[in-house]
Amino acid sequence: MNNEKRIKLSKLMCYILRHAPEEFSIKPDKTGFVEMYALLSAVRKVYPWVTEKDMRIVAESDEKDRYEIKGNKIRARYGHSYNVILDHKEDRDSKILYHGTAYKNLEGILKEGIKPMKRQFVHLTINKEDAHRTALRHDKKVVILSIDADCLRRKGHRIYRAGRVVRLVKYVPPDCIKHP
Repeated sequence: MNNEKRIKLSKLMCYILRHAPEEFSIKPDKTGFVEMYALLSAVRKVYPWVTEKDMRIVAESDEKDRYEIKGNKIRARYGHSYNVILDHKEDRDSKILYHGTAYKNLEGILKEGIKPMKRQFVHLTINKEDAHRTALRHDKKVVILSIDADCLRRKGHRIYRAGRVVRLVKYVPPDCIKHP
């Protein structure tokens, strides 16, 4: 599978698992897992060339660690726009986390904090590079915000590990944001 096909497959898998399982007649369990064969069947409606091995390669080699495979089931680790019960472990160690966003959002964020918008959680990262890469998907003029993880914890906000670099939290209050 060439890189172009790998990217297309990954985007479709993300779309189905994070946002539209019902659009493809897939019923995830309460934690977001779906049967691999069901996802394969859905994906093949768009890309008939895909094999289960292709999906496993995409999931296991994903640089953002977006996918989780358990036996013959697969799910997106984060980014859901529908209600999923995620069972990620809590991050009790991080001190500073990062959030990349379009510069045009900065004023509102500094007033209201960072909200999950159409997702279940706010996505944070453990490094500036990943936050910057994510922000660039939305705009060319971006800002990287530093988030005080201990401030979040003191205010009762749990931080979850959703992969190697992604952390999730329900909300980031303005006073836990360190202005760039």
